[in-house]
Amino acid sequence: MKLTEEQIASRQIYAGKILDLYCDDVALPNGGRGVREYIRHLGAACVVPVTDDGKVVLVNQFRYPFHDMLTEVPAGKLDSKDEPPEEAARRELREETGAQAAEMISLGAYYPSCAYTDEVIHMYLARGLTFGSNHLDEDEFLNVKLVPLEDAVKDVLAGKICDGKTQTALLKAWLWMKD
Repeated sequence: MKLTEEQIASRQIYAGKILDLYCDDVALPNGGRGVREYIRHLGAACVVPVTDDGKVVLVNQFRYPFHDMLTEVPAGKLDSKDEPPEEAARRELREETGAQAAEMISLGAYYPSCAYTDEVIHMYLARGLTFGSNHLDEDEFLNVKLVPLEDAVKDVLAGKICDGKTQTALLKAWLWMKD
């Protein structure tokens, strides 16, 4: 059975600073009609920075939608669709933690919520770190902490780290480093 849906009409409902909301009319595989609401996003990059002694650099940041402090890997949106994701990962690493990496290893792409957004987060493992001062965005506030990578993985498995990109990136980095 053919499973693809074909766009009949599309309208932009909202144009924002970091995302746009659309509503499309679609032809369904069974010949019927449907409506798809979705978010268009430039994309993002995240990085698992691991020190030479096996500690991961994490950030604690207040996330307004959850009204809670979350533990995350450094991450941020691409400045444009044309920005190379590794460049964005390096920029976010430097801005949020002050670290620079001698080596960036791609851990692949992560689709945070494929049912309603086209956002892709490109994941990286950073090694060979050197530290300087961070340069947070004007509206960005976070705390940086160093945690043994194995402890961070245990926190993922125990449900203490809830952010999806962070869970996936930490587990992939841990497995990559085990090989």
